[in-house]
Amino acid sequence: MVIALFRHGLTEENKRKAYLGWNDSPLCTQYANLSTSSRYDLYYSSDLPRCITTGNILFPNNDLNLLTHLREMNFGQWEGKTYEDLKELPLYQQWLSNPTSYCPPGGESFVEFTHRIQNGWGKIAGKILSENIERCAIITHGGIIRYLLSKYAPMKNDFWYWQAPHEQGYELIFEREALRRGERCTLLREVPLTAKEHG
Repeated sequence: MVIALFRHGLTEENKRKAYLGWNDSPLCTQYANLSTSSRYDLYYSSDLPRCITTGNILFPNNDLNLLTHLREMNFGQWEGKTYEDLKELPLYQQWLSNPTSYCPPGGESFVEFTHRIQNGWGKIAGKILSENIERCAIITHGGIIRYLLSKYAPMKNDFWYWQAPHEQGYELIFEREALRRGERCTLLREVPLTAKEHG
């Protein structure tokens, strides 16, 4: 069984390195030219517009099942701010040093964030198993992809080890019983996105 993870396309706020959690930002125009030849039987997406738009670009004419569980971390009062905007704040510096122990004001703690992701993963895995889905794609955010790779990739590495580029996805290949038991996948492979050919 294959579960693929795709990050939304690069946004204008990503370009200026702003914290973009539950707020939204339009995709950069060049992202509309990316595509993948990979196809799936079932598609899930964060309900935020940048993910829905990405899903429609990569997988046109397919229905997206929207899940709020797949949203990025809620950065609260730090949404839309950059490192330069926040660097003088003691709480921000504490959060950077120990993000699992501190929380953005008005935002989510790391525990709340990961608990939400696990609930969403449980819903997706349950659907895959109950309907014998062979290939499923998830269009989501960098933080969710990092967490899911830290939890389910074949090799054990922490959250910060993983990268979630905008121009590449990952496919996690599971044995059915391993997915049912919440164990790691047996194989991880990269799925590059390519520029569409014109003409």
